[in-house]
Parts: sequence; C-alpha cells; structure tokens
Amino acid sequence: MVDFSKLILEDRKERKVAGFKGTFLEYLNILEEDHSIYQLAHERLYNLLVKPGIELIRTEEDARLMRIYGRDIIKKYNFFKDDFYGIDYTLMKIVRYFYSAAMKGEESRQVLYLVGPVGAGKSSLIDAIKRLLEESPPVYALEGCPMREEPLHLIPKHLRRSVEEALDIRIEGDICPACKYRLIHEFNGEYEKFPVVQTDFSIRSRKGIGVVPPVDPNNQDTSVLVGSIDISKMDLYPEDDPRVLSLNGAFNAGNRGIVEFIEVFKNDVEYLHTMITATQEKSIPSPGKNAMIYFDGVILAHSNEAEWNKFKSDHTNEAILDRIVKVEVPYCLELNEEIRIYEKMLKHSNFRSHMAPHTIEIASMFAILSRLSPSTKVDPLTKLKIYNGEEIIEKGTTKRIDILELKEEAEREGMTGLSTRFISKAIDTALSESEHDCINPIGLMDVLTREVKELSISEEGKKKYLGFLQDAIKKEYHKMLEKEVTKAFIHGYKEQAEDLFNNYLDHAEAYANKTKIKDINTGEDLNPDEEFMRSIEEQLGITQAGAKGFRQDVTSYMFSIIRNGGKVDYTCYEPLKEAIEKKLTSSVRELSRIITQSKVRDKEQNVKYDAMVEEMKNNGYCDHCCNVILKYAANNLWKD
Repeated sequence: MVDFSKLILEDRKERKVAGFKGTFLEYLNILEEDHSIYQLAHERLYNLLVKPGIELIRTEEDARLMRIYGRDIIKKYNFFKDDFYGIDYTLMKIVRYFYSAAMKGEESRQVLYLVGPVGAGKSSLIDAIKRLLEESPPVYALEGCPMREEPLHLIPKHLRRSVEEALDIRIEGDICPACKYRLIHEFNGEYEKFPVVQTDFSIRSRKGIGVVPPVDPNNQDTSVLVGSIDISKMDLYPEDDPRVLSLNGAFNAGNRGIVEFIEVFKNDVEYLHTMITATQEKSIPSPGKNAMIYFDGVILAHSNEAEWNKFKSDHTNEAILDRIVKVEVPYCLELNEEIRIYEKMLKHSNFRSHMAPHTIEIASMFAILSRLSPSTKVDPLTKLKIYNGEEIIEKGTTKRIDILELKEEAEREGMTGLSTRFISKAIDTALSESEHDCINPIGLMDVLTREVKELSISEEGKKKYLGFLQDAIKKEYHKMLEKEVTKAFIHGYKEQAEDLFNNYLDHAEAYANKTKIKDINTGEDLNPDEEFMRSIEEQLGITQAGAKGFRQDVTSYMFSIIRNGGKVDYTCYEPLKEAIEKKLTSSVRELSRIITQSKVRDKEQNVKYDAMVEEMKNNGYCDHCCNVILKYAANNLWKD
C-alpha cells in the first residue's frame, strides 16, 4: 500500500528546501555562482523547448523521407514528438523564432502569431508551451512585486556596467513604480536589503502566464491588459502615487513569461496598440499618470485565416503587421502521421472497443483527401500516397512523380478541408453506437457519410466529400480487403510474390539483353519464357507491342536502384508490384470467392475457410469484425 501521509510530507519538505527567500545581496552571490539563472523570457522558453533533445533527420538515409522532404535536414524536437504529428516544418519555424529571439534578434521584439484552419492545432501548440513553462524551474523575483520582476532591476544605471562585467551578463529593464516606491520608503534606497523570493509559473494563478480572450469591440477597456487604478485607495493617496495602482492586467501577469491573445484580430485595432509598445519598446503603460513599465515576455497570438486576411487587407494596420512573425499551422497531409493523431486521441480517451484493421486508416485517408487541392498531374488518391512517401512511378516509364511539383501546384494546400476534430467526433460516434464493442471501416464510412450530410457547408462541398467516400475511398478499401483476404487465404503470400518477381526479373533481363536463362535443375540454357512474362504483363493491360518497352523499363529501373545502393524486392517498382499482386489475387480469387460466399461447404472447404479466419484473426480481427468483413467481401468483392 502507498503511504500517502509520507508522500505528502516528503513533498512538502522538498518544496520548503527548494523555496529561496533572502536579500538581494544573497541573490547576487547566487548569480555569481551560476549566471545562467538570469534569462529573459524568450531565452528561457527556447532552452526549455530544446532541453528534451533534438533529433536531426538526414533524409538521404531514409528513402521514404527523401521522397517526402527531398534533401532537407529535418529537426524533430523531443518536446513535441509525442503530441504533434505531420507539421515538422511548422514546429521548426516556431523553435527558430524562439532561437532568434533568445539571441536578441529582431524577433525578440515581435509577436509570434499562429494562423491556420480550425482544429489544426494552434491552441494545442500554445497550451503545450504554457504547460512547459508551468513545469519549469522557479525564477527569482522581488518579493511582493506585482510584475514578479527580475531583482537585477534594483541596480542603478551608473553601477550596472560593473555588475554586468562581474557576472558576465547584460542587464535589461527597469524597476516598476510599485517596487520603486517601496525601495525609497521602506528600505531608504538600500536595495541590497530588498527581499527576493523564488516564484513559479501558473496558468490558473496568473503567475507568469497571462491570457487575453476576445473582448467586445464596443466595450474595450485596456485595464484587461495593464491593470487599473484602485478607486478604493483614491481617498488615501494622490492620483500619481504608485500605491493606487492595481497591476493585475494580462501584461502584468505575463511578465517574464507568456501573454496569449486568443482570436487576436477579433479585438478592435486600437486595443492592440498596447501590444505594439510591449513588443517594440518592451514597455507597457501603467494606469493613470505613472511611468511606463518594463515588460519582458513572449507574446503569442492565434486566429483563423479568415480573420487574418480581413485584418491584413486594411493598410492602416501596417504598424501591427510589421511586428508579427506569422507561422502557418496547416492540417496534416501525411497519412501515417494523421493515423498517429487519432491513435493518440483514442489512447487518451476511455474508449476500449476493438477496431478492425484499416478503420483509422480509412478515416485518415478521408481527412487528407478533403484537404488536398486538385492536381492536373495525378488523381487525389495517388497524390495522397505520394505525400505519404510511397514510391509512385508513371506507368510505362521509370520516372517518379515529383512531390515538389505537386506542392508548387497548390501553395495553400492544407489550409482548408475537414478538421481533425470532425473526424475524431465521427470515430467517437461510431464507437458509441457500436453494439458489439467493435467498429470496422464499413461502419465508420457510414457514420462519416451521415456526418458529412449534416455539415453546414455548401451542397457542392458535401457532394465533393461524399464522392471521396463513395468512390475513391470505397474502391481503395476494396483493394485493401481483397488483398487481405487473399493473403489470409494464401499462406506465404510475400514469398510467392518475391518468387514471381525474381522469376520475371530474370526472364525480362534475359529478354532485354538477348541472352539465355540457365535452368537451375538441369543446367540447360533456355530462352526467356514469353508466356510467363505475358501472364504478368496482361494484369496491367500491356499489349504484346508494349511488352518489350515495359521489360526494358523494369530492367533499367532495377539496375538504377542497385547502382544507388537500394534494396531490390517485389515492392520497389510500383507497376510490376501491382501486376504481381493482381496475378496472385486472380490465381486464388475463384477459390476464395467460393469459400467466402458458400453457405454449404464441403470438409476441405471448411478447413480452408477456418484457416483463413484464423489467419485474419492473427492479423488483428476479432470474431465479430471478421464475420462482418467476410460477409461484406462475399457481397461486394469478386462480383460476377
């Protein structure tokens, strides 16, 4: 059993030891031992982001990643890797902003603004950064300061250079009016006696993290940002006395940390002018007639693209636009990564129902198809596969379809379409409606169809999405299912495919080079087997006249792979892979169709059917979904 009393007492003891409370002079001695304690907000956050580690992905070492990213060096940050998928470039831009700001570049005086479609992850990214700050080590601050400011602000200007040289740091900022008053009247200017404490960051307690929600444009009050005058103290002190200040605005709370502007451009432009002074001048106005207050914080803002376009179209907003570092957060366009998003969501939920293979894959395919821009070069499903790093080669040639050409064709791709949230809700609905604690692609496609029909979009948009479900995705699922049933029926599917591939390659090479093939059993020299090669080529509809060119293409392509140090197997040349799989499928289609559809099987057929079911269960199906899937296959595949 856990001794909760001991656990609580030990934690309290550790916190008491860790919490520092002393004078400013003691703080200077601590700084002398470790000057890294002194950090501005951007530097602190950058160090926190990269502390878990950075993984450099050299794409030339991975063929799939090479197809997706070209020769770019991709940085994957361990802090983001378990929660954010398919937006590596976006994450690299965000960390690049923090690095430049940490180096005191121009970005340290600019707002980081995330823009993208609904449900793309803008708020989640900012929430993750805020949580990171909450979990960070505490900082030292002047005790009782409403700004929780850096104690070094106590040092007068004439002495700063000496202290900077002694500590090897550069002091930035000035003491706030409230602490300046205390310094003069409580400590007689003896700043070395001013008390210093350790303080942490907290979203709920508004310590180092301020949040600005959209405010009614007709009733905007800057006190939400910079605090106000405490009217109850106006009878006690003059109007310019710092003691009347109530510094509880978002910029006061977020000093040394983060200020988040939610749906930033829903606010009136005049309301945002405080943001300009906070970024460019690193100071904010104090309420009433007091002096400007130094501000050191990261300003994070986000909104949807429609609001951004409306805001930037007004030329009078140039001053604010010039102080913004815009980072787009698009939807994920990589199938494997989209699948991981829903797997993560389901893992964090309490749903424990079984899912048939390809269920999440089908949902993810639909999400990505809705986000892709039309191409003149390929159909949407082929484009999806290319974006997923699959090797797609134009039939009849050895030329790969270039992903960069497809991306150049559609610069705004990923900024429209169905959100992750929409797909996730459809999956939740399918799980909630399940009567057997199991869902499958067929049932999920029905739910998605129903949900699309209820969307508040144009009829044209609905027709487009329903077309993906009822045509492209259903056809692709039929291919997956037919292949899966065939694999379950044929034991050693891959081995048979490799044998067909190697045999075809030997015969095609001999044909192209006009040489003989040596029979491994008799040692006899034989001519290339024309009938065997045609049996595979006919699966692709290649005519007798086109056979010669196809064989030469296959041979030259395989040699190019070998020259580049690649691995040669039956999957490496897409047209030949497709032909081999079709041949294997057609060779058992009739038998598997009979066994799947037959209500009355003989003993031998029963044995084969039971073996097929067992193999499918080994591949992730349960009794219920296996039964549903095989009935569906009997009614929808191998139709006469």
